[in-house]
Amino acid sequence: MEYRMLGRTGRLVSVVGLGTWQLGADWGDVEEKDARAVLDAASEAGVTFVDTADVYGDGRSEQIIGGYLADNPGSGITVATKMGRRAEQVPESYVLENFRAWTDRSRTNLRTERLDLVQLHCPPSEVVDDDAVYDALDTLVAEGAVAAYGVSVETSAQALAAIARPGVASVQIILNAFRRKPLEEVLPAASAAGVGIVARVPLASGLLSGRYTKDTTFAEDDHRSYNRAGEAFDVGETFSGVPYELGLRAAGEFSALVETAVAQEMTPAQAAIAWIWQQPGVSTVIPGARSADQARANAGAGGDHVLGARFGAGVRDIYDRLLRDEVHDRW
Repeated sequence: MEYRMLGRTGRLVSVVGLGTWQLGADWGDVEEKDARAVLDAASEAGVTFVDTADVYGDGRSEQIIGGYLADNPGSGITVATKMGRRAEQVPESYVLENFRAWTDRSRTNLRTERLDLVQLHCPPSEVVDDDAVYDALDTLVAEGAVAAYGVSVETSAQALAAIARPGVASVQIILNAFRRKPLEEVLPAASAAGVGIVARVPLASGLLSGRYTKDTTFAEDDHRSYNRAGEAFDVGETFSGVPYELGLRAAGEFSALVETAVAQEMTPAQAAIAWIWQQPGVSTVIPGARSADQARANAGAGGDHVLGARFGAGVRDIYDRLLRDEVHDRW
């Protein structure tokens, strides 16, 4: 596993982290013992960055992580949580009083006096642009409730606005082989500013694993069933906003590219993860996992893999031919 500095947090984290949306909700049920096994496997494989949110299972994900860390002191894991989606998505919700309440709840769930990193959870653009929001976040740092703060965003424009703020330690954004726009401006701007980049949805909700077909079904409580058209939240969070049938075609080409253009033996999922963290400016990638085996396989993408120029060109070609018109200008 390789490690990088996470922007202005001053923390060294693994280039492959662990996203824990799956451990809370919206991906079908995961029992606590299985969630603990995922955390164990990730930690044993060198993962030191875990991302969660106060709305994942209404706090269940945070609680499981908090219990795990209490039972494993000295694990060296940095936990990033998120706040803001428990309230109406209007600028009036993003005020210091609510920030204090939300971080207090997360500190209780995570069993810690101070949160390592708290991120605004894909707030409206008006919030990302509001001076008072950053004043309130600075107050949380001054009061000792959080060590650092960042912003999780939907669009490149929001990312650039957040990067320009001197107190922002990190920006979380969707980045994968099917969503390449952040490569153009966001990553260079973050590097120049010393802001960390946390890349989420690295496998396009599993499409890039190459395991899905037109006959694959998902549980009713899985967002890949109920949010395909953005019924519950931004459609870009589900299959990266790519229509499912088109995504299957692109994923088939991606899997074939891995087989022909990657010298060492890697699964499509591992190649997809490795491609992301090898982009200049990326601090860590946060694939989710529903099993210990999956967590170990994902972490295996953080080693010394050389994907090569041929693979990079192939990824770009798939995007340009099949996906650019669908997603590039939307986010």
